[in-house]
Amino acid sequence: MTKKGPAEVSPGLVRWLIRHQIALVCSSYQTGRLLFIGAQSNGASVVSRTQFAGAMGLAAFPQRLYLAGRTTIWRLENTLRADELVDNRFDRLFVPRNAQFTGDLGVHEIAVEPDGRIIFVNTKYSCLATVSTTHAFTPLWKPAFISKLAAEDRCHLNGLGMEDGRARYATACASADIVDGWRDRRADGGVLIDMADDRVVAEGFSMPHSPRVHGGFVWLHDSGSGHLCRIDPRSGRRENVVFCPGFLRGLAFVGTYAVVTLSLPRHGRFSGLALQDSLAKQQTVPWCGLMVIDTRRGDIVEWARFTDEVELFDVAVIPMTRCPMALAPDSSDMQDAITFEEAPEAGTAEPDQAGANVVKFK
Repeated sequence: MTKKGPAEVSPGLVRWLIRHQIALVCSSYQTGRLLFIGAQSNGASVVSRTQFAGAMGLAAFPQRLYLAGRTTIWRLENTLRADELVDNRFDRLFVPRNAQFTGDLGVHEIAVEPDGRIIFVNTKYSCLATVSTTHAFTPLWKPAFISKLAAEDRCHLNGLGMEDGRARYATACASADIVDGWRDRRADGGVLIDMADDRVVAEGFSMPHSPRVHGGFVWLHDSGSGHLCRIDPRSGRRENVVFCPGFLRGLAFVGTYAVVTLSLPRHGRFSGLALQDSLAKQQTVPWCGLMVIDTRRGDIVEWARFTDEVELFDVAVIPMTRCPMALAPDSSDMQDAITFEEAPEAGTAEPDQAGANVVKFK
């Protein structure tokens, strides 16, 4: 085990990151942080933190991050050129370059379509939405059981699963159509919805989160029971792949591996949820951190544990990256983070800054 300040990581996590040429980023809305997990060239882990109020949903690319905050959707750009490093360590410096103000919509998960359109789960209004030039949001879809758009968090719509670059699956904690109606069905009211035909694929979940399409299945967290699940989208058949000791949210895939985030209970307990009984039965305590799961065997192979966090929301994989960091929008460093595009030479095309920088692993 490697201990780095307020984070502990498993002995093989850094090797796993380097082998797959990735870094990880997590969000924590309670503390308002982005947490980056990367590796130094000497094999040591690096955990860096940046403040973003109400940090929740993430979408990550080699040169760009999108983040849903409490009232804002942020776009961050890497401003380092190839082979540039910050402090002789960080090969990505993500800087806020665009802010879309939405107001407090309870934005949960976000995604970006191939044409660049941002879509997000608007939990307060029980719908899938996109940004608007003039208004807080433009609605795109709502579950068939929701009768109208209202700022009532009726079903606690929270998860978004993409397939071939398009929104396909959503999770909700209940098929309720009344203000805050989902809370009475936390234990078994959760549903997985196919947005293509407004069909409930599977139901009976306890606070499901983070649907993802991978390997012909829909994967999601049955968060109230602590299980990562695999769902057959045709039959709705459910398989519990692994139990994790914490409230699960956030799911990303790296080949046959799943990366998940875990949180501690709110108010000191998981009242009324099967997770509380499972933790007591196994005589274990809940975690706040992340775990890497080999989905072929259901084994937890690597992990990181945060001792100064309570809740994590999302996790994303940053490809072709070794050690990332970011600047907070209101930080003093951000005031001096001024970069500019070099003018193209005569007769040459202007470079695509979003995809121009590629890190060379050494």
